[in-house]
Amino acid sequence: MKSHRQELWFNTPDRRDYINITPQVEAALAESGITEGLCLVNAMHISASVYINDDERGLIHDYDKWLEGLAPHEPIRQYRHNDTGEDNADAHLKRQVMGREVVVAITGGRLDFGPWEQIFYAEFDGRRRKRVLIKIIGE
Repeated sequence: MKSHRQELWFNTPDRRDYINITPQVEAALAESGITEGLCLVNAMHISASVYINDDERGLIHDYDKWLEGLAPHEPIRQYRHNDTGEDNADAHLKRQVMGREVVVAITGGRLDFGPWEQIFYAEFDGRRRKRVLIKIIGE
């Protein structure tokens, strides 16, 4: 069995952002030479997520509005975590809802997606450098 590891780095200018990283994951898969196996993609920070869904601007807007309704950033004082001097408790909660990672099957050298599926990096506490791990295993 072979394995391939790669990191993607992000530093978004805004607190929240949603980035389609499917092309970068596909490039890592091509570089790996693996044609059958599994691809893990995970956010390596506790205030960001990786998820799979449709790349449709209206849906991304709806996610952002829904998540902000579930865990609004302000008022900052509503969260005990922010008593430590942080202001990102909402980002931790949003990450918990959206998840840490995705695993995609690799078949015939391609990511084995269903219709419309794409991989996204979701940033909930941006304006600083964070990374995503791509780990590909197989033959």
